[in-house]
Amino acid sequence: MIIVVDVGNTNITVGMFCQEKIVGHYRMTTQMARTSDEYGVLLRDFLGDAGFKAEDVEDVVIASVVPSIMYSLNHAIKKYFHVTPIVVGPGIKTGIKIGAENPKEVGADLIVDAVAVKELYGGPAIVIDFGTATTYELVLSDGTLDSVVICPGIRISAQALFNGTAKIPNIEIRKPKTILGKETTVCLQAGLFYGTIGQVEYIVDKMIEESGLKDVKVIATGGLGRIIANETTKIQVYDNMLTLQGLRLIRKRCRGL
Repeated sequence: MIIVVDVGNTNITVGMFCQEKIVGHYRMTTQMARTSDEYGVLLRDFLGDAGFKAEDVEDVVIASVVPSIMYSLNHAIKKYFHVTPIVVGPGIKTGIKIGAENPKEVGADLIVDAVAVKELYGGPAIVIDFGTATTYELVLSDGTLDSVVICPGIRISAQALFNGTAKIPNIEIRKPKTILGKETTVCLQAGLFYGTIGQVEYIVDKMIEESGLKDVKVIATGGLGRIIANETTKIQVYDNMLTLQGLRLIRKRCRGL
């Protein structure tokens, strides 16, 4: 079995695969300093919860956008599972091309999502990842990660309002009963929820228009992606395991499987 780890700015998502079947997935917060032993014990506990032991682990694959934790995380994997992890970055075999002017600037999470979409859904496709940032990736039929749009994520937008104003409360992000808010919480929920839907629909249409592509699939992923995907016809598929699947596929390519 293999462990895949997606290190985002807000959460670290851990997935476990036996062959192509995901047998467990877990989250822990990123914004907390941990030693290598703390990471190792947490990962070992997740593994035990899924019904496995450390010696069952054949490989570990990591995609990270948070360099500061990588020393401790790498050391934990080597110490507790006795494997050297595959870390997504320059020189790693992914099977996709990078259309950016400076490919080294492209985040590992974007690369992993592009790999998953190419293999699982085909192109051309737009991948929308509702994470700390909301990203829109255009993946061409030949697997080229052509272009990316990056916007503030829904939670970070809500937090900016909370931190930057005196009377706006910290709210739960969900669909309000009406867009015609008459009290502050509903007003905020309406703006965040329907504002995100408007953003999605406009950006998807604009990317398709400027690319000149036809029959573009739109796939969403990320924690808040489901509530948005349910409210717009622009998104055809919501796949919360997309990034974890991409890490699994990169491992296969790197190991020649």
